[in-house]
Amino acid sequence: MKNLILLCLFAIGLASCNSTYNSTSKQVTEENLSEQDTVRIANDEVEYEIIIIEPGFNAWLMGRAKPEGYYTQQFLETRNRQFVVEWNNRVLNPSQYDANLYQMQIDYNSTIDYGYEVNYKLYYYFIYFQMQYKQRLTNFVPRI
Repeated sequence: MKNLILLCLFAIGLASCNSTYNSTSKQVTEENLSEQDTVRIANDEVEYEIIIIEPGFNAWLMGRAKPEGYYTQQFLETRNRQFVVEWNNRVLNPSQYDANLYQMQIDYNSTIDYGYEVNYKLYYYFIYFQMQYKQRLTNFVPRI
């Protein structure tokens, strides 16, 4: 009888350790997925940071975007300026545009050289956004 009680306690303890392990493992997996869907764009020289938290964007960027260097920085800057102007107009008009899609203004100053990587990722975020949510920010058809 004593051995049966010890065996039951051991089995319960083992089962509780197993359930704790699974929940911890599940939590780590969910955190990793969240981190994979977060794209951080920063340039310490001009002291700014853009964080894009969009499920699926990082995988889309890696799988569908043209390689860096395909477009010139001037092309990306020109398109980003146009996208940002329209984006900010939509943020300021929540009665006309979905406030859930256009939540925050983007402070993009055309006189600042943000560098190629920032313009590349920002450009492709706008393309992803337009394709994912069936929006049109400019007259240009979003293309990959």
